[in-house]
Amino acid sequence: MAKKSDSPSSKKASVKQTDAAVASAQKVVAKQRGLGRGLSSLLGDAGAAATMTSAAASASATLAAAAPQSGLVDIPIEWINSGPWQPRRRFDIAALEELADSIRSKGLVQPVLVRPHNSKTNRYELIAGERRWRAAQMAQLHNVPAIIRDFSDEEAYEVALIENVQRADLNVIEEADGYRQLIENFGYTQGKLSEIIGKSRSHIANLMRLLTLPEDVCNLVINGRLTMGQVRPLVSHEDASALAANIVKRGLNARQAEALVARPRDASSKQSAAAPTKSADIRALEVKAEKTLGVKMDVTWDEERDRGKMSMSFTKLEQFEDVLKKLGIS
Repeated sequence: MAKKSDSPSSKKASVKQTDAAVASAQKVVAKQRGLGRGLSSLLGDAGAAATMTSAAASASATLAAAAPQSGLVDIPIEWINSGPWQPRRRFDIAALEELADSIRSKGLVQPVLVRPHNSKTNRYELIAGERRWRAAQMAQLHNVPAIIRDFSDEEAYEVALIENVQRADLNVIEEADGYRQLIENFGYTQGKLSEIIGKSRSHIANLMRLLTLPEDVCNLVINGRLTMGQVRPLVSHEDASALAANIVKRGLNARQAEALVARPRDASSKQSAAAPTKSADIRALEVKAEKTLGVKMDVTWDEERDRGKMSMSFTKLEQFEDVLKKLGIS
């Protein structure tokens, strides 16, 4: 059987928590000048009445009247849709189930933040609190406590990003992408973000460098297969994708990954010059290729990096043309 969202005493506690959170956000975001409007003006006082649009007025007026002093209302959970500005790309199912268990026993204490849908009656778009909303569905709640604000698209996007990048469970790629969007779309600087988010400028700068990694490497981080410590040495490395795959395959830790990346890249370097003797399998392949193609072959294979190189030697251009014919190229 589905449960009620919360008790009256819990709602009062959640309003106090919201008041404190908004007050804290107001202090730090008041310093932000890029938009001319910080969270203080976007959210307003937590004790103000909920703001509604005409699209949701018919069914929402009753809900708004239920908490005119707090801006906190109970909304049927099916009336809420996920917003398009969610920076989180992956939700940990086990963590959601744990949160759902907590909601079943204690209720949803912290409200979600929503805005009325601009074209649908009895519908709201989620701005902050998607994990809570998803877990509440798993806990089979009928209603969820929510704060309703009539945000523009830009305001909703900004608030969602600021709220989410402060979450400890956001992976480093999602966090870095949130910083990037705030800088590119809303005129923030790394210094201002440092003040607002409460993290050092070096932390923000280091995370944003991860966005230069190839997409497949970023996806390994998002999916939890690699950590920041493992991929940080790969930034600006020409073989980042191959090295990342090898780190996953071999289960290397951060220090081992750094050692792997630090190895000489040039096969002609002094360390590479002392390469071990070729294996019998590699030499057998060379001989087979030489007999088939009629030219001298040289094959090298790097076990640690899972990559190899093949070259052929010939003394006449006709030999190369003959190789191409044998390969069916000309």
